[in-house]
Amino acid sequence: MTRSLTPMLDRVAGPADLRGISDPDLRTLADELRQEVVGAVSQTGGHLGSSLGVVELSVAIHAVFDTPRDKLIWDVGHQCYPHKILTGRRDRMGTLRQGGGISGFTKRSESEYDPFGAAHSSTSISAALGFTVGRDMGLPTGDAVAVIGDGSISAGMAYEALNNAGAEGRRMFVILNDNEMSIAPPVGAMSSYLSSLSDLSRKGPFGGLVAMAEGMEQLAPKPVREGARRAREMVTGLESRGTFFEELGFDYIGPIDGHDMGQLLSVLRAAKTRATGPVLIHCCTVKGKGYAPAEGSADKYHGVSKFDVGTGVQSKARANAPSYTGVFGDTLTDEAARDPRVVAITAAMPGGTGVDRMAKRFPGRVFDVGIAEQHGVTFAAGMAAAGLKPFCAIYSTFLQRGYDQVVHDVALQGLPVRFAIDRAGLVGADGATHAGAFDIGYLGALPGMTVMAAADEAELMHMVATAVAHDSGPVAFRYPRGNGTGVTLPDRGEVLEIGKGRMIREGRGDVALLSLGTVLSDCEAAATMLEAEGLSATVADARFAKPLDMELIARLAQTHAAVITVEQGAQGGFGAMVLQAMAGEGLLDHGCKLRTLCLPDRFIDQASPAEMYRDAGVDAEGIVATVLRAFGRDRKIVDLASQRS
Repeated sequence: MTRSLTPMLDRVAGPADLRGISDPDLRTLADELRQEVVGAVSQTGGHLGSSLGVVELSVAIHAVFDTPRDKLIWDVGHQCYPHKILTGRRDRMGTLRQGGGISGFTKRSESEYDPFGAAHSSTSISAALGFTVGRDMGLPTGDAVAVIGDGSISAGMAYEALNNAGAEGRRMFVILNDNEMSIAPPVGAMSSYLSSLSDLSRKGPFGGLVAMAEGMEQLAPKPVREGARRAREMVTGLESRGTFFEELGFDYIGPIDGHDMGQLLSVLRAAKTRATGPVLIHCCTVKGKGYAPAEGSADKYHGVSKFDVGTGVQSKARANAPSYTGVFGDTLTDEAARDPRVVAITAAMPGGTGVDRMAKRFPGRVFDVGIAEQHGVTFAAGMAAAGLKPFCAIYSTFLQRGYDQVVHDVALQGLPVRFAIDRAGLVGADGATHAGAFDIGYLGALPGMTVMAAADEAELMHMVATAVAHDSGPVAFRYPRGNGTGVTLPDRGEVLEIGKGRMIREGRGDVALLSLGTVLSDCEAAATMLEAEGLSATVADARFAKPLDMELIARLAQTHAAVITVEQGAQGGFGAMVLQAMAGEGLLDHGCKLRTLCLPDRFIDQASPAEMYRDAGVDAEGIVATVLRAFGRDRKIVDLASQRS
């Protein structure tokens, strides 16, 4: 019989097609799928290494479970590219993370095969338990399968979910994807524990026998399994104790080879057939598996730009200015060299936040707490209470996860924790899940909190220096992803006067643009555009969202027909605080028009940052349109809108 030359992947329109394919052909399909993922990401950029590590696992899960009736939940979701290709989105992979394209994470509105959206870690087990309860209460849903990484399972929320799921005792499946590599090397006791579990099947004179015996034991009835363990203990002299997961109430299977299709299929089928309660399958994988440049890279090509498939060389554009993250990291390191009390805390993102630069010089003063923002914030609070000067470097979107700790453990006690908030504003390809839209509002609401926003990289240096010197309470400073503006950098940052802004451009009294953060460059461009419309614009940089520079605000309100606040944050932020302050001071009583320009009351999907801000109306043309609307010149707004389109 002649074998078809049609690629296996071309025969798959959806997961149902996998269930009619033989096990050997599923192995071939996985090889093709891996090549497909590499080719797709080479054209768009994205999360490559994590997706390559779960190719076989993706095929096996969809082949064994009845998705979408069975709910497959990927923790974080950055490893979901093989899943997307198998679930009818293969022809759209060229739009991955692009404006109008498919998301780089799972997204409920995108596919019925994405039952739960994710882009932050450690949520999958909780969600899977929720689906499980829904099933048991009669709703039309099948089994729930959560796939969570070794980095994500160390977070507090995952512990809480495991504890709850074990106590509930309901049938559900947790697949621990253990690659010993998250974005940065995983840290903490759980990581060491998982490594020891993996090593049990590889180390010692009984390594091969132990691996085989454990694999067989897991498929046996519980009395037989317990007897086999006792027998092995007598032979090997190793104490046989239940795993951490078994103590929580899970049946534990593993570790198994996550790239052995035969082993994966047999274990998943057996677990699906026999499980009556919660099951955890410990699956060992290799991040970047099957693509040599990724496997050989320190970060396993976790996140890449477009690249050449043959060489793995990424086509990153040459920057004309340093990144904000790099400027922060270098400035903090310089300040740490001057003050031995300066320490840094990050939640599994030393490279992403730039504190890895300080760690190279002062390794004993940089602390990576893993994916544990809540702990990281309170840990920093304890350091501050002890007399250190902690810089808690966390992305804006992730700091949301530690908000109660910011309130209760930092602000309420007036502790001088310094929050370095990277990825402020809209972030581009990662989309709405990673947007730093809310920090101005949620931090500005806290008594005693000082909130700054850097307009450029030199201002960021000043704000780091200001934070080092600020010992009277908590302070935060925000800055965006990407490169700076190319301004000349000082040798050292200056300590700013708290609550004082600066004038950038003096107009003749028509309109004042009060900017917060890096939107300042758009305000300056808008001022030039307004001159062509016959309006003179003043531009001021607020620098501080809290405390506000009321002297500057009063001056602008009293000498201009209109004041427009401009920020790269959500409603309820800087503009709202200015509005409330002006109303309280009676500055709106004498005819000054106030308009607050911020992000609209909706989530904005992925695109380039420039496209996202254009969509939001927070760019130079959006500022001009807002000003013209304030002066009743709607016709000009229409003209500007048509020019944009």
